[in-house]
Amino acid sequence: MEATASNSAARVPWNKDKLTGQKSPLKLKEIWAIRIRLQLGAKTRDLAMFNLAIDSKLRACDLTKLRVRDVCLGTRVAPRATVMQQKTQRPVQFEITEQTRDSLETWIKAAALSPSDYLFAGRIHASPHLSTRQYARIVHRWVKSIGLDDTAYGTHTMRRTKASLIYRRTKNLRAVQLLLGHTKLESTVRYLGIEVDDALEMAEQTEV
Repeated sequence: MEATASNSAARVPWNKDKLTGQKSPLKLKEIWAIRIRLQLGAKTRDLAMFNLAIDSKLRACDLTKLRVRDVCLGTRVAPRATVMQQKTQRPVQFEITEQTRDSLETWIKAAALSPSDYLFAGRIHASPHLSTRQYARIVHRWVKSIGLDDTAYGTHTMRRTKASLIYRRTKNLRAVQLLLGHTKLESTVRYLGIEVDDALEMAEQTEV
């Protein structure tokens, strides 16, 4: 009994002294600060990954498993792509902006990737593509590079960023729900950090 009590008292919660919960999206000036640092540092892969993460709004598990053929038409990166989400098994479509297409084409050419190759290869033999854990470490590195507290940010930061910017510009919840591939409006509400009642009222106003 004494040994059990001692072990219980010594056990430290995994989240002690750590910030948990919803991760903050990046602001527009922070997006550009990271982007410029990656450009100046000639971080071709990271720049392509960063731009695609912002544009696609994909979960880490979906982003890291993208293959060249998922975003390309022939030798060129397409302006739009559709991906089947692992979590919901539902397709989601996203726009690939011109600067993202340029950075992806530069990376694909530099890495000599074929259509069947993963866009972002892993560094562990057991995983042919970047793992979500490796991706998380990269995101934290991006955030720290511009002086932000990386404990407040994570992989979901990348998923939430463009959605938050679009919502602030349009106030259209249904559109953001569609872009994120959410099956429930409540999931979109949590991502945007707004009150459920306000969200439902806005959604009703935007219905046609």
